Amino acid sequence: MNDVTSPPVNQDIPSGPVPLKPLGKVMAVTSGKGGVGKTFVSANLAAALAKRGHKVLVLDADLGLANLDVVLNLYPKITLHDVFTGKAKLEEAIVRAPGGFSVLLAGSGMVEYSRLTPNVREDFLRVMSGLLPSYDIVLLDTGAGISDVVLFAVSLASEVLVVATPEPTSLTDAYATIKVLVGEQGRKVIRLVVNQTARMGDGRAITSQLQQVLDRFVVAKPGDKVRLVHMGDIPADPSVRQAVMKRQLLLQTLPGCPAALAIAQLSAKLEDSLIHKPQ
Repeated sequence: MNDVTSPPVNQDIPSGPVPLKPLGKVMAVTSGKGGVGKTFVSANLAAALAKRGHKVLVLDADLGLANLDVVLNLYPKITLHDVFTGKAKLEEAIVRAPGGFSVLLAGSGMVEYSRLTPNVREDFLRVMSGLLPSYDIVLLDTGAGISDVVLFAVSLASEVLVVATPEPTSLTDAYATIKVLVGEQGRKVIRLVVNQTARMGDGRAITSQLQQVLDRFVVAKPGDKVRLVHMGDIPADPSVRQAVMKRQLLLQTLPGCPAALAIAQLSAKLEDSLIHKPQ
């Protein structure tokens, strides 16, 4: 492993088919469209959860278009691609990130990961089985949209956090994503965080509006309603752009700014869902 302080992973990755079921301490961070700050949220949320005393790993599940390494200013020598192809062991690909958490980075521009093949599916499942015993929380930073690769990654998680902004295009795509997750995966609870809000209360109002649309047009199964849980707002904050341009974690560089405080509050709420929730 690249950092001796990272917890050891289960080196006995099982071979053969692995049954698909949502895993108890895995949260997928996803979005309907790109450019809403999903990877920024994933990285800083991991730092906030690590600060609360948890062993956290972020897996860049945006196979083929990975950018978690850019956000964290990391230059990995070994990636998830090397693990999938047998060129490296799982523990060799895990890197210690700034902020006290671990990351498993994906390669960028890998066309073979643009669609969900049986090999990609099984490799992904084996990697997840190897990771879970060693971490309190695994965050999956998925791609945006509803491709088969994204939906498969989300299906591995027991909790889903959708990141959206107040822009109409973002909300339309967030609704479409939620609708597919309910229809294809039977999700009854979806968590929402609204990024780049202009005023306090915007996110709660947006959640309420989306809930009304879901109540009217989307059901998990006959008689069941989908519950959209507002987890918080991250206010529009010039400090975010500063941190992103410097390729630094906001929680480390400007922990007292409004956006960083909002992510810290988000981590406290999610802690109850991922750690204290009965399995």
